[in-house]
Amino acid sequence: MAFIPHTAADVAAMLAAIGVASIEELFDEIPAALRVKSLAGIPESMNEMEIGRLMKERARADGRPLCFIGAGAYEHHIPAAVWAITTRGEFYSAYTPYQAEASQGTLQLIYEYQTMIASLTGMEVANASLYDGASAVAEASLMAVRVNRRSKSQRILVPATMHPHYRKVAVATASNQGLRFEELPYCTDEGCTPAGALARYDGEDITALVIQQPNFFGRLEDVDALTDWAHARGILVIAVVNPTSLALLKPPGEWGNKGADIAVGEGQPLGVPLSGGGPYFGFMTTRMEFVRQMPGRIAGRTLDLNGREGFTLTLQAREQHIRRARATSNICTNQGLLMTAATIYMSLMGPQGLERTAAVSHARTGELIAGLTRLKGVRAAFKGPCFHEAVVSLDRPVAPLLQALANRDILGGLDLWEYYPELGPALLVCATETKTAADIDRYIAALGECLHSVRHAPHGRPARLAQPRR
Repeated sequence: MAFIPHTAADVAAMLAAIGVASIEELFDEIPAALRVKSLAGIPESMNEMEIGRLMKERARADGRPLCFIGAGAYEHHIPAAVWAITTRGEFYSAYTPYQAEASQGTLQLIYEYQTMIASLTGMEVANASLYDGASAVAEASLMAVRVNRRSKSQRILVPATMHPHYRKVAVATASNQGLRFEELPYCTDEGCTPAGALARYDGEDITALVIQQPNFFGRLEDVDALTDWAHARGILVIAVVNPTSLALLKPPGEWGNKGADIAVGEGQPLGVPLSGGGPYFGFMTTRMEFVRQMPGRIAGRTLDLNGREGFTLTLQAREQHIRRARATSNICTNQGLLMTAATIYMSLMGPQGLERTAAVSHARTGELIAGLTRLKGVRAAFKGPCFHEAVVSLDRPVAPLLQALANRDILGGLDLWEYYPELGPALLVCATETKTAADIDRYIAALGECLHSVRHAPHGRPARLAQPRR
């Protein structure tokens, strides 16, 4: 990214123009007691060459480990053209298209993105993206309360098989606004939410049911049965989906007899690299009848006075545009640059490219699980189909094994003990199209060596229905 610093003369000229003697004077309203005198641990300033060397050294220190983690952040191949185009000046600095006549390119790109995401999810309308997948779940829950006016309870049913971070963010974001998130148990043999877990809610006032597909374990929920159960009782359905999986799986717009009411998810798999934890972006789609309750903004296509096609911001239900009390969301940041990358990624890949990516990812995970379960002390945790990640049960604690693998430059997966202790020693692993047969063989061989070298401490796990945690 180009960096052009202001000279001392530039700074002095700007200060003189606004009638301020110094930069410090700009902040004189801040009490002296609240000002930080120095920043401990901050090194001395460096020139451009020194900074370049430092960043390269830190990048080398991170290494390039073989990654099998997944758990909501996925390593997919990103064609070089995606970010070559995304970082062009036309897109890189064009964040907010408030002035339509000067922002036609940005507005058209948002419109194309909305069209692609709506098509991918099988829904009717999409917004211009949200902050990330986790906050999108919270936004969808708040939207469901506004939409489902027959329900007065503001109760949202959330399966324990949904990403634990998504559950925490939803509670942190929306619970203080009166929403109650109630956790549904899952079957520890199947790794899915059984229909019987919903029976206790028959006859009760429930606002919405959240369904993640594939779920956090990579397993496929019976979305048709769950969706029809909810709709038969006047409950809205919020789908949480992996966009890559939709190239193979039934889109939420086709779940059950009526389809989901709102679909959200994390857009990171669509051309966004694993950049040390972010940034990511969320997507949201819904039925046209609910569009005015959708947070964020929507770009629309229209005709001008001369009959020429043009693009504009059609709905902007944010506090920046209307009274704060009437805004559908006050935190719906639009991750414009990442949405741009996703649009270019989907355009380059096309339906067939996305389908090949999803199919190869599924196949690689199957090969990985088949190889891992041939090792003594490793077995598949759940029965039934999965997408591109799955859970294996081990005969000893996972953390020491992951450390031993890390020492071999392999990120072996996610230890589920913190989130699902009822599973015993369990490891969530993921493989995408970026993993070759040699990569998988290397991981299997390394884990086999670690199982021989790491102390054995068995844990039992009885098969049962995991109860909700309060």
